[in-house]
Amino acid sequence: MMVRAGEVLAAALLASILISSTPGWAAEPQAGGGTLYEMEVMGVAPDPASGQPLVYLRGKQDKRELSMFIGPFEAQGIILPLQGMRLPRPYTHDLMLETIHRLKAKVKRVIITEMRDNTYFASLILDAQGQEVILDSRPSDAIALALRENVPILATEKAFVRPPRDGRP
Repeated sequence: MMVRAGEVLAAALLASILISSTPGWAAEPQAGGGTLYEMEVMGVAPDPASGQPLVYLRGKQDKRELSMFIGPFEAQGIILPLQGMRLPRPYTHDLMLETIHRLKAKVKRVIITEMRDNTYFASLILDAQGQEVILDSRPSDAIALALRENVPILATEKAFVRPPRDGRP
């Protein structure tokens, strides 16, 4: 079996993250810290005003909605698993998952934690041989990984809070 330099580098990078990570490196909501809402990805579409891609999520139970701007490559990373498509060569998210799997870890869930300064934040929660590892992630990357692994996408109450615009409520 031939091992490529890129695979070795990716494995080494992820291994160093998993080995050095401690729970709490990226904040996962703790018990009593608020409700987590399970979300489903409704799709990706261009924003009518700007044309920039938006990913649309809706709560599975309460039907609350979240939409966030993402880049075109991130949009493709989400659209592919939504349509059940696989490229002949691994996409970045596929390489990340292959690295996670080869290190005997798995994605447990992702949590969209909050919106701060017009930027959404997320946590990627892994199980690395029985140890929970929490990584800071862009929501678009976390969503792309969750769709590929069929794991829950959750959102905290803070993720639904939008800051006032121009000083207005």
